[in-house]
Amino acid sequence: MRTSVTIEKETIDELMDATKARSKAMAVREAVAEYIRRRKIDKIKSLKGKLDFDAGTAEARHRER
Repeated sequence: MRTSVTIEKETIDELMDATKARSKAMAVREAVAEYIRRRKIDKIKSLKGKLDFDAGTAEARHRER
């Protein structure tokens, strides 16, 4: 999907340096993908201590399938 956005030149230049991307589009795609990945990680981390497990890890690992 083609989308147009306005981003300051200094920001794009810094992003391209940071990502070592060959094009602006590649740099933006990489930055967006990294942002989404980090949000998913944060969501998983927020579940810490909120999930109950019946089986221990050793038991789950060796359970017959």
